[in-house]
Amino acid sequence: MRELKALRQGWDAIVEEETRLLRDLSVQGGMRALLQLQETVEPQMQQTAHIFAPDRWAALAELQSRLRRLAEWQAQNGQSVHIDSDTPKTFS
Repeated sequence: MRELKALRQGWDAIVEEETRLLRDLSVQGGMRALLQLQETVEPQMQQTAHIFAPDRWAALAELQSRLRRLAEWQAQNGQSVHIDSDTPKTFS
């Protein structure tokens, strides 16, 4: 049981450090990291595109549907939705 507790405490420290690093990351730094990651994994993504393409297309269709419903809601209510990062909101 002690090993599990030590593991959890170690993991909590890792999560805290990850959170601190992400908060300190600028938009430019984040974009740079994203582009470096994409450059690294792009060959694998191209090789496996045929495997994951249907899921990607389904996710894109779902996103477009949600955005359409949000736009309809905004038009009906005459207002915009401003998402506060501290308050998660969902639209169905």
